[in-house]
Parts: sequence; C-alpha cells; structure tokens
Amino acid sequence: MVSSKCFSLRLHPHPHPHPHPHHLHHRQRHGIPNSPATFANRRRDHPFNTNQTPAPTQLSISDRSEAYHPNTSILQSGICPPAILTMATSQPQCSPEFDVLAPDPTLTNDDLKPTASGQRTFSGLEMATLWIGLVVGVPSYYLAGSLVDLGMAWWQGIATVVAANIILLVPLILTGHPGTRYGISFPVLARSSFGIRGAHIPTLLRALVGCGWYGIESWIGGEAIFLLLPEAVKQSAFSQTLPWLGTSVVEFSCFIVFWLVQLAIVWNGIDGIRELEKYSAPILIVLTSCLLAWSYINAGGFGHMLSLSSRLSSSEFWALFFPSLTANISFWATLALNIPDFTRYAKCQTDQIIGQAGLPIFMGAFTFVGLAVTSSTKAIFGHVISNPIQLLGEIGGLWTMILSIFGISLATITTNIAANVVAPANALVNLSPSRFTFRRGALLTAVLGIAFQPWRLLKSSESFVYTWLVGYSALLGPIGAILLADYYLVQKTNLSIKQLYTLDPRGAYYYSGGFNLAAMTALVLGILPVVPGFLQKVGILSSVPESLVLVYNNAWFFSFFSAGILYCILSCLKGKENNDASMDPLVSSTS
Repeated sequence: MVSSKCFSLRLHPHPHPHPHPHHLHHRQRHGIPNSPATFANRRRDHPFNTNQTPAPTQLSISDRSEAYHPNTSILQSGICPPAILTMATSQPQCSPEFDVLAPDPTLTNDDLKPTASGQRTFSGLEMATLWIGLVVGVPSYYLAGSLVDLGMAWWQGIATVVAANIILLVPLILTGHPGTRYGISFPVLARSSFGIRGAHIPTLLRALVGCGWYGIESWIGGEAIFLLLPEAVKQSAFSQTLPWLGTSVVEFSCFIVFWLVQLAIVWNGIDGIRELEKYSAPILIVLTSCLLAWSYINAGGFGHMLSLSSRLSSSEFWALFFPSLTANISFWATLALNIPDFTRYAKCQTDQIIGQAGLPIFMGAFTFVGLAVTSSTKAIFGHVISNPIQLLGEIGGLWTMILSIFGISLATITTNIAANVVAPANALVNLSPSRFTFRRGALLTAVLGIAFQPWRLLKSSESFVYTWLVGYSALLGPIGAILLADYYLVQKTNLSIKQLYTLDPRGAYYYSGGFNLAAMTALVLGILPVVPGFLQKVGILSSVPESLVLVYNNAWFFSFFSAGILYCILSCLKGKENNDASMDPLVSSTS
C-alpha cells in the first residue's frame, strides 16, 4: 500500500483562512480533477478576484477561496500530492478544459455579487434603526389589539407578541450569519441548499409573500392620503364601494398615489433605503411618544387598558394562544429568510447580532403603544377605534392631522420598502440577472402588490391573522429550516463562493440538474400537511379532521421542524451513499 502526505509551506498569512467545505469524496462525485494544473489554476479563476500575481517572495500551495489547513488530513483537504509549491515568479499555464468553475454570466450581476469590504458599512446602531423603521408601522400597531379583540387580556396580547419575537430572533441571527461572513444575499445563499436552479423556488415563494405585504402596506398609506381629502370628495359618488372591485374609486386612487411615491424612493437602491431608515427612526420614536402622551393625558391614564381582562376560559385561551403565536412569528418570518440581504452590508457579526437583538424590545414597546392608545379611545370618544388611520380622522385639527399623516406615511414607507421590496426584487434578479436589475424587480413587485387586493385581506382581524399570517407561515417555515439545517449541520458553515456562481455539473451545488432533491422533498412534505387546514379556513373545504386543524394552527412550528428534520435525514442518507460509492484515487494498492 502506497500512501501520501501533504505539507504546507507558508511565508505569509493567507487572505482567506476558511477551510475548504467539501471533502475528497464530494470532488470525486462531481468529477472535479485533482491535477496540479487544476490546483494551480484555482487562484486565477476565482470569480471576484483579479489579483493573480502574489509578491515575489511568497510561496503558497493554497487556494484563495478554498484554504487548506495544515492540521487537515489529505482526504479532507482535497489537495493532490506531492505538495505543489506555486512560485510567484512562474505563473502556471492551464488548459481551458480544467477551468471548470468559471462564474456563469447568467448567475451574477452587480446586485448578486458578494459585497466588497467597502460596501460593508452597517454598524450595530444602523441595523437597530433598520428594525425600528420596520417595527413602527400600522400592522404592528394592530397586532396586540387584534388579540385583545379576540378575547385576550391586554398583558396576554403583549406577552404573546414578545414571546413570538424572542423565538424568531434565533433564526434571524443564525440566517444572518452567512450574509455577513460571505457577503451574499438570500437568493445566492439558497443556491447552496436548494441547488443552483432549485434556489428559484424558495426565493420566488418569499417574493410572493413580499408582494402581498407590499400591497397591504401601500393600502394603509393610501388610507392616510384619503383622510386629507375634502369632505365633499369623501361623500361623493366616487367614494361608494364598487362590488366587483371591493373598494371605491377614490380609495383605490389614493392607494395608487402612495404606491407611486414609494417607487421614487426604491429607485435609489439599497443606499437610499439605508439612509431612509437611519434618519426616519428617531422621527418615528418621537411621533410614537407624542401619540402615547396624547392618549394618556386625554384618557386620564392607562386605567382603561389595564382593565381589559381576558374573556376566555383556560382551554379557550390556549386554543387561541398557539395560532396567535404562530401568526406573530409569521409576521417577521419573511425577514428571517432574507435577512442576509441586509446583514451582507454589516461590518461584522457582532454588529448584525447587536442590531437584531432589539427586535423583541421594539415589538413589545410598540404593541404596548398600540394597545394603550386603542383602549384609551373608549374613554375619549365613547367607542373603541382600533384603526390608527381612523383615529387620526377623529382627532381633527389641520396641523395635527398633517403631522399625524406624515408619521403614518413615514412609518409605512420605512416598513414596506425594507421588508417587502428588497427580497422580491433580489429574487427576480436571481431568476434572470441579464433581464432584471434591482429597480426592475422592485417595479414588478409593486405591480404584483396590486393584484393581491390588500383591502380584502384587511377586512377583519381574523382574516388578517388566521388566513394571511398563518397561511403563508406554512411556506416560509420549511424554507428557513432547510437553509439553517444545510448551512450549520451539512455544510458546517463553510461555503465555496466560487461554486455558488457556476452552472458546471461538477460544481458542489449543482446536485441533480441544478436541484437538490433532498431539499425539494423536505419542502413539499413540510408544506403538504398544512394545506387541508388552509383550504378549510378559506372556505374551499367544509370540514377537515381536528388533527389537521391543529397542524394548521401551528403551521410555522410544524412545517419548520418537520422539514428541517427530514432534510437532515435525507442528506445523511445521501452522504452515506456517496461515501460507499467513492474510491480514493490517491491511495492505491500494489503487490
């Protein structure tokens, strides 16, 4: 038996000290040659590095993007013996047939490339202001109030919201890690787990939900504009609801005006969004504090809120709690998927973690404001006003109304653009980088937002919470689980950036025709059990077994854990099969 060993001679620190994520059996499975020519050529065909000539005194046997650790065995390193010393003074030449991992132009453009160091400017404070801008909005204002409407006590509603966001903080931070480490967006990260082509499925599902939310937020902004219209217009025939449309011509026109205003901001790209969030956060905090102070003074304290006791028995509470918890997790489950779109601009992991850690605090504080103000309206106006837009109309006073409308519009725009434009736009760019840019993707997102008819989704607390929020959580839960299981348990947090941008069948993330069948199977099987409960909720099925209703009420939890566990099992079985089928070309027997 002849065996070989590798050694590493280094006279300089390596610029990318991350270990190669794929073992030798993986390279054999995809037919990637381990010849000296291929190894020497790796430095030159890195898709985003043009520095081909090191300093004359440097000796290296390692790849810029696939570093070899001296304590790693030969089977782990994938480096062919004998050790190859690449002298900087003699640039190796390589036949084109070995250039198997060159970036494919159909998989990248300026919006999909990893962020350079100069683009990583988000500090922890700026990440926190991003979340403040996201949290302060009309839908967040509704959350705890909608739970009180359904029978919870005031403190139970707030506690449910906070608990949901504490739970969600875990996948938010974990999913944000690869964005900061590798500078990649959500669509590119999805390629590692779903496959180069399979990544279109989770990104387009996320985009679909984003389009729906874009429509909802734009409708809310349009309602604020409607309040500014003269009474003569509000009382005209054009303000009467059209049965086929589901709303009036005037309200629909206000919706379109607000829809257009947002596009002007989106046109400036991610830098414009960051500046908007940074400067809007303190303004929103001040305006929210003023609204809370107004309600406290005019209602004579928070006694009315504190008197809102539960109208539910113990069994009724728990029957409401878990679907409500799922709905509140679903509220930001969208961002838990595409948070790499933002963390890729963070300076370091500490900044992205600190910036996101405030989410449960921000959500708890703002839902408290929403609940306190809503409960105070009973004492001030004689009836409860849960819609903040309608509340502003009741307050009256030109300047007060203008200031309030400004606050509502600002809060809506900051939430809508960051949460509901970036992910769909990037998904469309990933679908066809040669046809879509961020701007074009944002425009199509806005158009699809109209098709969702958001005025119908907001017609009641039950349709908003149990149909919209719980329903789409069944799509997002398994996607998030598969991403995390693959990145942390299968890939061990090590990705090959080069191979995320190649369509070569021998690439690590090409899998079977560009699709990871294990991920696809886990995704489908994670969603299917939730479908009957959803069909029953929207009225397509008259009744379903109680067990399936329970599954639907806990859609995010069920789909998340079932898909994640199933993906791990399938990946382990697939890995064992590959290990059994592989042979080591570096170790041969001799007589």
